[in-house]
Amino acid sequence: MMLILRARLFSLMKLKRLHRDKPEDSSFLVTHHIEAFFLKIWHYHPELELVLSLKSTGTRFVGDSIKKFEEGDVVLIGKNLPHMWLNDEAYFKKNSNLIAEDVVIHFNKEFLGAGFLDSKEMKHIAELLQKSRYGIKFINPPKKVIRAINKINLLNTGFERTLKFIKVLNMLANHIEFDLLASEGFVNSFKQNKHENLDKTYEYIFENFAQPISLNDVAGIANMNPSAFSRFFKRVNRKTFSRYLNEVRIGYACKKLIENRSNIASIGYESGFNTISNFNRQFRSIKNMSPSEFLIDQKTRIE
Repeated sequence: MMLILRARLFSLMKLKRLHRDKPEDSSFLVTHHIEAFFLKIWHYHPELELVLSLKSTGTRFVGDSIKKFEEGDVVLIGKNLPHMWLNDEAYFKKNSNLIAEDVVIHFNKEFLGAGFLDSKEMKHIAELLQKSRYGIKFINPPKKVIRAINKINLLNTGFERTLKFIKVLNMLANHIEFDLLASEGFVNSFKQNKHENLDKTYEYIFENFAQPISLNDVAGIANMNPSAFSRFFKRVNRKTFSRYLNEVRIGYACKKLIENRSNIASIGYESGFNTISNFNRQFRSIKNMSPSEFLIDQKTRIE
């Protein structure tokens, strides 16, 4: 029975790369969707994506993050980060009068030209786009942000539309309440940009997490003694090295589970855990559920 449920789940969750062609007279693409339900495709694309949910509710999948979405949500998705907005079951019922509506903006980081975001005045926006590689859910976004995104959709003049979009990015970059959605492990398993600090250490972790890695190993890479490295790593990442390593491994395991490339036991070993009991224990510690419950939870949310 479990294999049947998993097969149904992953037939829907098969990852696809989509192409977004912007108009010739614009540096970014604005789309206003009014449909019975949103596109049921687990997908990614090289453009960043800003989403304002206007009507409908459901489940939002971003990387290994699974959260409910509702009206008024504003989310920024980084390049090549898999995602899907799945409406609640009621939207798929025959003769349903429910409507799913949103405004979506697709754009490249260099939509105003190479080097534009390198200026000091644009540093905060550049940092916002850098964080978007995890996916960003803005908590209690100001009403002026929602109005501005709606206004972009209504504007026909390219110059005014571009100015309004820059103002939206400015407001979001200055908004201090937000959640990062996908885990570090999931993001880096898709070979996104590396962390700006400790590059050699992080590179070593992501290249070798499936093998045993000790504190001495990574401290040596950083040219520090183990105790000093441990304190430094915790200060920078706000978590211990062992916790970080387990999050990377579990993030990778979630990616493999979503893609259904092998069974749970083999995924545990492939992710760097030497016993299934330790894999299950660390998975529950990080995701608050077992790997089996993770699969069942996705199936329940999708059906």
